[in-house]
Amino acid sequence: MTERNISLTNTEWNLMECLWEASPRTGREATEYLQEHVGWTRSTTLTMLRRMTKKGLIRCEEKDGIKVYSPLLRREDAVKRETDDFINRVYKGSVSLMMSAITKKQELSKEEIEELYAILREAEAKEGEK
Repeated sequence: MTERNISLTNTEWNLMECLWEASPRTGREATEYLQEHVGWTRSTTLTMLRRMTKKGLIRCEEKDGIKVYSPLLRREDAVKRETDDFINRVYKGSVSLMMSAITKKQELSKEEIEELYAILREAEAKEGEK
């Protein structure tokens, strides 16, 4: 699945997190995980597994008569899409506006500040390569 086709609902994120954490999982394993972490019933989990398979987000294979599920979408691709959507929707595409809001709202540790500097230096180096 290509990154531009990704659009997960909050409910779909829950199931994808289950599969990203450990995969493949049987329907029973997914049900137990989602019952414990989100409070879903068996019926809800099985319905979501069917819907998301049909939507092309996950793969369902049968092994020895048992259905096993795997993600067809990398977590990194989903995160990138969600981040892009968020920045565009909330900050009109401005990363600097977002960072300004974040740094004014909460105090950053020395380590976090150094990490941000490293990210900026890397971005600057990439820009210089163009």
